Amino acid sequence: MNVRYARRGLASLAVASVALLAVGCGADEKPKTDKPAATAPTPRGETSTEGSQPVEEPTQTLAVAKGQKGLELAVSSVERDAGGFLTIKGQLKNTLESATIIPSRLSGNETEVVKHGNSLGGATLVDSVGKKRYYVLRDTDGRPLTTSGLANIGGGRSIPVFLQFPAPPTSTTEVSFQLPTFEPATLKLS
Repeated sequence: MNVRYARRGLASLAVASVALLAVGCGADEKPKTDKPAATAPTPRGETSTEGSQPVEEPTQTLAVAKGQKGLELAVSSVERDAGGFLTIKGQLKNTLESATIIPSRLSGNETEVVKHGNSLGGATLVDSVGKKRYYVLRDTDGRPLTTSGLANIGGGRSIPVFLQFPAPPTSTTEVSFQLPTFEPATLKLS
């Protein structure tokens, strides 16, 4: 038997098997009516606006850290959660009239973090009373749990950012937020 005909025969057998399996499985079942309708996933980097409320700009600024090239980081919230994490949210703003490139030094100098691109992975919290330094958390692949993919910011524009740290003990009420190339800022913890 020729190999070419044998391959065709096997391919035909596989197609016929799949077709019979598809026809035989689930033909008598009716779809469940209590399941939610499937939705298409939102492409990475985009947000879905369907059915969501408009995002309000934070009205309160807890601290401002000033950096080089007209960059400022305005911290709008510092929240502890039950899982033992501390999340910092804010706006990274370019105060200049022209666009500025975000320095790669903000990622820090740890090889595992730097290999995942520009981020705020170099940020730390310093508890001077407890004499501890807290680094941005990383996932199992070494990616920092912070805003990443930072390249540049247009003149007068800002972008929302977040950073997640292990939470200091509840007895710690104040930490120094430090980001490479930025002045330190004091954050009050509740």
